[in-house]
Amino acid sequence: MKLGYLGVAAATMLTVGCPSGGLLSELSARGGGGGVGTHHLLFTVEPSNATANNIITPAIQVTVQDSLGRPDSLFTPAVTISILNNPVGGTITGTTSVVPFNGIAFFGDLAIRPAGNGYTLLAAAPGATSAASNSFTIR
Repeated sequence: MKLGYLGVAAATMLTVGCPSGGLLSELSARGGGGGVGTHHLLFTVEPSNATANNIITPAIQVTVQDSLGRPDSLFTPAVTISILNNPVGGTITGTTSVVPFNGIAFFGDLAIRPAGNGYTLLAAAPGATSAASNSFTIR
């Protein structure tokens, strides 16, 4: 008889507090971490114009979104930033690879040199579709 109660208790623990189908359906939809195409990256704070060799402020933020466009706090691969459009052969310094926290990768110490107009950045991570930033200028 006690096993019956245990089964009900376990089922209750899995579904209480898990709206929209419960925890098991959510983890199943994520595919255990997902593959390419199930997650995509989005610049939620775009790079702004800055001075060469100075940190770009505010901090660039890249959000990892699930297939429904929600930040995915379970995504753990590092997000890497690189220069995509490089009008003058510039280099980027700072921490260019960051593990997301609650689905957001914060890049708070990036700087680019030399000065140039039309730089763009690329955000990439294993298991996610890459994203390109808006164009910006380094003075």
